[in-house]
Amino acid sequence: MTLIRPREIREMDPEARVAKLKELRTDLMHERGVAAMGGAPPSPGKIRALRKSINRLITIMKEEEKRTRGEKKVPKEAAK
Repeated sequence: MTLIRPREIREMDPEARVAKLKELRTDLMHERGVAAMGGAPPSPGKIRALRKSINRLITIMKEEEKRTRGEKKVPKEAAK
């Protein structure tokens, strides 16, 4: 499966994260194409796993971006 752990993502350098994101998006596009053509995917949960991995990667990239800019997280209670 293509499940990527958050720890593995955080250990990557920024260029590797961008490359991995591009690779995962290409794989997702391919799997969706197979599903749209009516083919049976070899692994039914692969599309969901790809989407989750892409979202994890994007989330961690945004966290790192915020951390480098020096922004603080505001608790939801304080934001109201």
